[in-house]
Amino acid sequence: MTGETVISADQVQTYRDKGYVVVEDLFSAEDVQEMKTALDTLIEGARGLSDHTNVIDLEPSHRSDAPRVRRIKEPFLYDDVFNRMARHPRLLSVLTALLGPTCRMHGSKINLKSAEYGSPVEWHQDWAFYPHTNDDVLAVGVMLDDMTEDNGPMLCVPGSHKGPTYDHHQDGRFVGAMDPDDCPDLDKAEMILGRAGACSFHHVRAVHGSGQNTSGRDRRLLLYQVAAGDAWDLRGFHKAGTWDGYAKTFIQGEPTNQPRLVEAPVRLPYPEPLKGGSIYESQSVARKKYFGTQAAE
Repeated sequence: MTGETVISADQVQTYRDKGYVVVEDLFSAEDVQEMKTALDTLIEGARGLSDHTNVIDLEPSHRSDAPRVRRIKEPFLYDDVFNRMARHPRLLSVLTALLGPTCRMHGSKINLKSAEYGSPVEWHQDWAFYPHTNDDVLAVGVMLDDMTEDNGPMLCVPGSHKGPTYDHHQDGRFVGAMDPDDCPDLDKAEMILGRAGACSFHHVRAVHGSGQNTSGRDRRLLLYQVAAGDAWDLRGFHKAGTWDGYAKTFIQGEPTNQPRLVEAPVRLPYPEPLKGGSIYESQSVARKKYFGTQAAE
């Protein structure tokens, strides 16, 4: 750790009040370029694919000879660059201010939102997917491109992290999306904007979503899902499998077998969705959608 102040007290308070905050210039231009180069290599792995894999999630308009990727799954696990960037001293400084001195990586992904066809993500709360024993859990959005008003930026509803956990089920099964009619404050949602190298931090209970990217510019967003070290996933070890695997997910501090319990409204993501693999797949069967999708050529 460098001891450098990366996030101000006012920014920490903004996160507490609104449920999200943007920290500009957290990663350098060199850091961003290194991540883009690593991402290009991962995307090239989609060439020749006809279906999703455990790493690559494909756009509906993907062709094996013209790859279109909407998500890279678990880059923290599968690529050294993204594993190393998760431990960047400037990022750890912000996480310490928001979550405390001990935290772990419980998930990661890169949503590509490519120019002119990047898929939307319907309104949801991350908490509906992975509730914990306490809600000191957040997602870091590392902006690999400028996030602007017209390239499908993430939208967050201020203060929604202090409200209810909305039902993300349809016909009794988890669908990974809220009924937009259930949330009265969607018209108050704010755009999360920033330059490449900036990071957004949004609370696990914050209501958020994003429209299709119909601009001519990519909007690639690396997402690190981070939890305080004493926040235990109610689904158990989940992907870690064993205690030793769980311990390896810690990016600072040591694991504890004494989770902190805090009252919070929980809905478990069961029964499982009819279509699994990613939020795009589970949300595809939702009958009520908020964000329109234009046909991709």
